[in-house]
Amino acid sequence: MVEFSLILPIFLLILFAGFEFSRICLVRNAAHNAAYQAARRVMVPGATIADANAEVTRILSVFGVNLFTLTVNPSPITLAADRVTVSIEIPANQCGWITPRFTDSLKIKAGSTLIAERDRTY
Repeated sequence: MVEFSLILPIFLLILFAGFEFSRICLVRNAAHNAAYQAARRVMVPGATIADANAEVTRILSVFGVNLFTLTVNPSPITLAADRVTVSIEIPANQCGWITPRFTDSLKIKAGSTLIAERDRTY
């Protein structure tokens, strides 16, 4: 009984730390995917920043992330743009179940830069 009472807190700490680490890695991977998909959405002619925002919101809402900062460069997207860069920042306290007490100032950052599809023949 004494051994159990000594080992149980350590075991639970390791178990819950693993859950938290997995959740943060999952959200970080989703943020990278959302940035890439949003960049794909806005690299075509006629795309707007609202299209990128809708794509990021769609992907991140699956993982329960509703608060993020989206930056699209260039803004506004013009036909002269050669590259499109999408950056996302998510507060780390949106990502975990236990760690929000300890991650107030941390942010998860993701970004993607793609060559814009522009037809310059006319």
